[in-house]
Amino acid sequence: MDPTQFRKPDRWWSPMLQPWLVRCCRFMHTNYRINTQKMDTVEIRGLEHLQKALDENAGILITPNHSAHADAVVMYHTAHEAQTCFYFMTAWQVLGLCGKLRSWYLRSHGCFSVDREGTDLRSFKQATKILQSGKYPLVIFPEGEVYHINERVTPFREGAAAIALSAARRADRKIYAIPCGLRYLYTEDPTDELLELMSQLEESMHWRPRPEVPLQERIYRLAEGILSLKELEYLGEARKGRIPERVFDLSDEILKPLETKYGVENPSDRIPERVKAVRQKAIEQLEKLTESTPAREACYRDLDDVYLVTQMFSYPGDYVAESPSIERMAETLDKFEEDILSNRTARIRGRRRAVVSFGEPIDVTAIPKSKTATRDLAHRLEQDVQALLDSVRKD
Repeated sequence: MDPTQFRKPDRWWSPMLQPWLVRCCRFMHTNYRINTQKMDTVEIRGLEHLQKALDENAGILITPNHSAHADAVVMYHTAHEAQTCFYFMTAWQVLGLCGKLRSWYLRSHGCFSVDREGTDLRSFKQATKILQSGKYPLVIFPEGEVYHINERVTPFREGAAAIALSAARRADRKIYAIPCGLRYLYTEDPTDELLELMSQLEESMHWRPRPEVPLQERIYRLAEGILSLKELEYLGEARKGRIPERVFDLSDEILKPLETKYGVENPSDRIPERVKAVRQKAIEQLEKLTESTPAREACYRDLDDVYLVTQMFSYPGDYVAESPSIERMAETLDKFEEDILSNRTARIRGRRRAVVSFGEPIDVTAIPKSKTATRDLAHRLEQDVQALLDSVRKD
């Protein structure tokens, strides 16, 4: 996401779901999946859980992990296989920064906008209405960002859980929250293209490519080099130690003064929530500064800083070291391509297959009302999705 586009949207985009159009466009979805995303097959596990909820005419919230740009097209395929359609809660930038034709196309496929940086009551009401009385399931990606970490779930935001609980208190039917894991696996070896990309990345840093060094080691050298540069920029010195701790310390050093500056009270201990809180305050301040002034430029710099924190959070320092699989190395290089080479989306390097896993539905209407109900449901969904990803990894 372009950090300059973190601002208040000019409007709200409602869904205009047209099932006949979704069905007619199936060949386009398939062509995009196979030829652009290089994804030949999609295996769906646990489809009976979704089908049972559909047969009950229940309100259905599906909560997949969000690790890749292919997630939406894989969910479209899943909807086709289930002979249904899905609504999608979508970041407003997706609908607001594209052309009118593409915006119409996405809305006709069930997308509606949400301002992730504020309290979007229209989006909240639309989502609860779909769960209360809509014919088709609603898909929300609770991670909120595409992190390119396909084997680990990042902390779920509580918005999806809050929507499900709100709908359950008012609905005349059952409301189910169904965890969903999306996992991608290479079916052909992309190593040669990854090595070529690795050399491009090293050259972009004015380094000499080192093809004789194992790819895993080259990835970590590059990561440490970039981190050291950012430590010099923000802290005045490059620090030593394990990368995960250094990333957290740098993120904390960036966020703390911003939380103080914008009056963020009782900040969360989770980086994504801290980023969201600062970003929301900075955008509110930016909206008050209509003319180009030093204060307005300072807000933009602050937004750049919190965007950097988001980027760093998407690089778990032990992700490749824990299991140096071709998928994990490719995901890390995908992020480098987008962040270092400034490519909008990374190029797919090798044919893949997808595994979509649905878990046991959670009957939200049976959850007692309590102060911690929203947090507890979000945490349960996060754990269930992680378990679904783990079950694929062990195959």
